[in-house]
Amino acid sequence: MKNILAFIFGGLFAFGLMLSGMSNPAKVIGFLDVFGDWDPSLAFVMIGAIAVAFFPFQKAMRKPVTIFNEVIELPQKTQLDRNLVSGAFIFGIGWGIAGICPAPALTLIGLGYAQALYFIVAMLLGILIQRQVAGA
Repeated sequence: MKNILAFIFGGLFAFGLMLSGMSNPAKVIGFLDVFGDWDPSLAFVMIGAIAVAFFPFQKAMRKPVTIFNEVIELPQKTQLDRNLVSGAFIFGIGWGIAGICPAPALTLIGLGYAQALYFIVAMLLGILIQRQVAGA
């Protein structure tokens, strides 16, 4: 049952990415171009996502178990550190250059945009490099 729900919610998420334009690299780059022809529409998408997720996250923090009684593993680190800041910086550069982040990249593959494979391969390579550097 939980796999069926994961499939349904994953499909709903992908549909939302497509409907909102977050899987469109041109729209994302327009949002990131704050000193040029800025397109603020994705800010409303993000605000909506935060509003929808706020209460379930609050509940998960009080009682970190799913409806199937599985433990939700919440992050233990709450302080900003060098790894978080540098990782966010690198992620932001990649997002700004490509106009894609991981979930929309997978959505683009599903839509038949083979160009997203370049991004996914680079992303996986970055993950492998990070694991080697971190010694994980």
